Amino acid sequence: MIEMKTIPGYYNTKPGIQVGTKLEGNVYSDSNGRWHYDEEGIAYLKQLGVEWVMVNDGQVPEHSARGYKRIVEDLGERGLRVYRLASNKWHNMPPVTLNLPDRDKWIDEYLEYIDNLGQAGIHYATYAHMGNGIWRGDFRRPVRGGATAGGLDLDAPNKAFWNGEIYTGPISSGRVYGEDELWENYEYFIKKVVPVAESAKVYIGVHPDDPPVYGLGGVPRCIFGTFEGYKRAIEIADSPNIGTCLCVGCWLEGGKAIGCSPEEFIRYFAERNKLFKIHLRNVTAPLDAPGGFNETFPDAGYYNLINVLEALRDVNFDGCIMNDHLIDMVGGHKVCEAYFTAYLKGAVDAVMNGAK
Repeated sequence: MIEMKTIPGYYNTKPGIQVGTKLEGNVYSDSNGRWHYDEEGIAYLKQLGVEWVMVNDGQVPEHSARGYKRIVEDLGERGLRVYRLASNKWHNMPPVTLNLPDRDKWIDEYLEYIDNLGQAGIHYATYAHMGNGIWRGDFRRPVRGGATAGGLDLDAPNKAFWNGEIYTGPISSGRVYGEDELWENYEYFIKKVVPVAESAKVYIGVHPDDPPVYGLGGVPRCIFGTFEGYKRAIEIADSPNIGTCLCVGCWLEGGKAIGCSPEEFIRYFAERNKLFKIHLRNVTAPLDAPGGFNETFPDAGYYNLINVLEALRDVNFDGCIMNDHLIDMVGGHKVCEAYFTAYLKGAVDAVMNGAK
């Protein structure tokens, strides 16, 4: 085993970029306390050659340090290792971002979650600080071969929040928010997170706004929606445990207005040991293009994702990359998962071999 440089405490079976993906299937506990796994789904991932998995909170019967440790051990016995154990509740918290009355309660719960991860030997967590979340159009549009996928057109009348709510008006959260107060809210939060993350030995990668750059519903996307915002935010945190999860798809949605290319982002934060995880997806165009953007196949968007992999190789990134936001293909979810994962594995092998 090779100790991972990207996330201290993790170990790889081979050097270089690691291709992971989400755990397949449900995990449930029976009346006797026995946990049951989708063994066929686990076999499917192993057949794809995946070793690192991202576990969703809905796949964990017990949310505690003990429960998290158990799923790490059970999956380890099945040949899989947990890179991230997500919590949708604490992944993106409007009460924290927007300073709503119960924000301290949310922060306390988040800190307990981070501490539980550390006790279970899970050393990485993704966090999003978007205020009013992910936005998409209210229907999925066709891409190559009639597959359908999510996207966003700022000029369309209806848009969907991350929680499925349809947005039709100018304000999403009761009032218009200013940039200064959003920065104050972020600093209040992250200064409470830093000592807990460092003590727990958990590395938190902050995900870009989706979409970035453009204020939506009266909430600016000024912190994790531009390169300059990212740099300032990570400097405010001032901790080796607070870094980035680069979602390439989000970065491509921002286009030139975001302030740098994905490769420039990679080089800047990798040099500072602040690049912890990569989400790889492609889009048809930037958000400011006519009709906006649509998610699409990794080899059918406006950007060459090989450029990203070459940049990761050049900075000796040995953490996880994974596909993101699968599209609707003939054959369903597993066909799309297999296609996207196989694309990434083949591309990584080609890029890594080209470095020899």
